[in-house]
Amino acid sequence: MKLKDKVNSLQFKTMSYLVIFSVLILLILWAFQISFLKNYYEKYQINKLDKIVNNINSKTYTVTELENLAYKNELCLEYVYNDEDILFNGLSNNCLLKNKNIGMSNIINKFVLSNKNKEIIKLVNPNNNSKSILYNLKTYNGYLFLNTSLEDVNSTTSVLRGQLIYITLIVIFVAIIASLFISKILNKNILYITKEAKKLSKRKEFKLNKTNILELDELVDTLNYASSEIKKTDELRRDLLANVSHDLKTPLTMIKAYAEMVRDIDNKDKQKENLNIIIDEADRLNILVNDILNLSKLEANYDKLELKEFDLVELINNIIKKYNIVKELENYKFILNMPKKAYVYGDMNKINQVIYNLVNNAINYTGDDNTVKIEVIEKKKTYLVNIIDTGKGIKKEELDIIWDKYYKNEKNHKRNKIGSGVGLSIVKNILDKHNFIYGVESELNKGTKFYFEITKIS
Repeated sequence: MKLKDKVNSLQFKTMSYLVIFSVLILLILWAFQISFLKNYYEKYQINKLDKIVNNINSKTYTVTELENLAYKNELCLEYVYNDEDILFNGLSNNCLLKNKNIGMSNIINKFVLSNKNKEIIKLVNPNNNSKSILYNLKTYNGYLFLNTSLEDVNSTTSVLRGQLIYITLIVIFVAIIASLFISKILNKNILYITKEAKKLSKRKEFKLNKTNILELDELVDTLNYASSEIKKTDELRRDLLANVSHDLKTPLTMIKAYAEMVRDIDNKDKQKENLNIIIDEADRLNILVNDILNLSKLEANYDKLELKEFDLVELINNIIKKYNIVKELENYKFILNMPKKAYVYGDMNKINQVIYNLVNNAINYTGDDNTVKIEVIEKKKTYLVNIIDTGKGIKKEELDIIWDKYYKNEKNHKRNKIGSGVGLSIVKNILDKHNFIYGVESELNKGTKFYFEITKIS
């Protein structure tokens, strides 16, 4: 593997991210444990002295209790009242109150004369150069002075710094091991998915197993769905080839046969009859090609909608007129249940295609009574269009696939008419582009109803 590939590998990236994350956490620990430790300790000592002073003010302490309080909290305490001066825990080396030098005396006298209630002063103990806090407080009967050392935490920080160096090395090592382990688990699943997904390019069917990793399982579901769709597409492609081959062969054979007859006979009437048949078969071929081209345009979004107002009832009546010859020659009946006018909003030419395809479909699959029913029902904001046949119906398991390209239910096919198998797919694409509600209801041996709703103009 090339260096560039290694750097871009999941294993390397996982290790890098974990190490960076670990170092950031440790840097935060360093900052808090070392940089902020002294400040934190000073605030802690001041808060502790505040609590001690509050306790002293809240009740009357005996001399013994004050002595114990000073020892327990490692501070020295001087209480001045009625010209008496009592020092507690004054033997401590850190106590600045036991031998008042001129500087300390001046600080205390200055506080007494200032008439302040409280004062906190940071000092340096000349005995050991350590920082110290002097807490001065005026009480109801005198003055209270508390002194405690701000312990030298440099030794503590040195210990912490040494520990953090080792901790940093250990954490980085653990992060590397953890990243190797995590990437191995992820790699195993990803390599498995990649290996199986390559079968897609070879049109091989596969079904991936779950990995119990949410994101990878979503990918698995997507690939499994893609595999099933590709299989379905392949089946539809085979059906298309069979359907189109059959549908093209029949009219081409007839065109050739009748063209030869026209060439060989001199009877004008017979020639005219044969030429009409050739024209009809050419029209059938034209319908087939146009259906496939129309669907391709719709799916590629080349065909833009031209929305406008039009009368739906007039449109349906014009479509039905085209079937007059079917009514006369084959005794078909059209039952129309529509208002006199129904003004709607949409692409008139596209809706014409929808209704034409649905009516043509109903004619081809209706029952022995040769009846097709068309309804236009007014609703609050839309008109509901129902196109109903009385044929053998569609099985429940096939209702979802009838909208697929090139689907044809040959067993239920009634009339010997050409069909590309894309009529319903064209209907679906057009209605989807309009965002119209549509669907199909069917009952075996009773018939099928296709319906859609179109926006009404108030």
